[in-house]
Amino acid sequence: MPPAPKPEPARCAGLYVHIPFCSAVCPYCDFAVQVGSAVQRAALVSLLCAETVLWDAWERPFDTLYLGGGTPSLLEPDQLDRVLAAIRGGLPIRSDARIFLEANPEDVTPRRIGEWRSLEVSFLSLGVQSFDDGELRTLGRRHDGRKARGAVEACLEGGFDTVSVDLMFGLPDQDLAVWSRNLDTLAALGPGHVSCYQLTIHEGTTFGRRRASGRLVEMPESGQADFFAHTHERLADSGWEAYEVSNFARAPRHRSRHNLKYWRHVPYLGLGPSAHSFDGARRWWNHRALGDYADCIDRGERAVADTESLDGEALALEALMLGLRTVEGIDLPRYRLRYGVDLPGLNRRLIAALVEDGLVHCDAETLRPTLRGLAVADGLAARFRLA
Repeated sequence: MPPAPKPEPARCAGLYVHIPFCSAVCPYCDFAVQVGSAVQRAALVSLLCAETVLWDAWERPFDTLYLGGGTPSLLEPDQLDRVLAAIRGGLPIRSDARIFLEANPEDVTPRRIGEWRSLEVSFLSLGVQSFDDGELRTLGRRHDGRKARGAVEACLEGGFDTVSVDLMFGLPDQDLAVWSRNLDTLAALGPGHVSCYQLTIHEGTTFGRRRASGRLVEMPESGQADFFAHTHERLADSGWEAYEVSNFARAPRHRSRHNLKYWRHVPYLGLGPSAHSFDGARRWWNHRALGDYADCIDRGERAVADTESLDGEALALEALMLGLRTVEGIDLPRYRLRYGVDLPGLNRRLIAALVEDGLVHCDAETLRPTLRGLAVADGLAARFRLA
């Protein structure tokens, strides 16, 4: 078993705030979300402000603050301002911290853009999913392609440092020609950041129930692989560099500084129902149900549902899995120093075979996945010996 990891020089942490409300729950969504009333949204704001106080002993400074969900853009700007003020007043937020906000196209108006900018939002992520009306109906989205294009254009003109667009591929019976038109539209709009996610069907969702009853058939793995390769190639040709399996940026400054913390195994704190946290050796998560979360906060208790301590081997495996999802891969000397694991020494034959198969590049300093390796990144780490 690898030894306990050595502490690294302090890095700034990331702060995530989960807003669990949506105007409707999409049929593919497995997140902790629900349709919430105006009264429930107002109550959540008070709960988040109260929860912030419960973490006032947190010492590591934050340089990213991510408002996710759900649909944070459903909250009124003055409600978002209350949450941000409570966070800044109770937690060690750096003055140059970057603020991220997720929004849906139907919530974008010139007034809202100005209000989000006044809140110092610098990275705005738009949940577009598709520019095609038929695909949007399949996904249960509440906007159409015209509204999506208009929202992206308005936000690009709104002065945000980075506008990001979320798209989704791998839909049942998805046509590659339609997906290509999505990418053409994206290229014409030219946002700084793009996230292209492959549809995953989870049990308990509407799509999951349809699959179980035979009313929905997933795209075969071979088709998913074709869409994945096509997406990466087209986005590269259009000027977006992949830096993670599903994420692309026109320049390094447009990369998601917050999400990079997850992939680099840096500590983060989560507020709100179902939010997860990690301090470098221990992980915990809040109650998923809004009522259970609220009960804890109302009692003046942290809303932690459960926690787990990670030993050296678990941390080393997590770091390997996360690193192999990124184009930068694993910094081998740093990994050896941090986790006490000599990856090349323990896995010489495996690495040689992976190089031969065109799945990784490896030299004395780094172990990096190729495009083919990124497509199977989640399975690569399990093949390595760590002791």
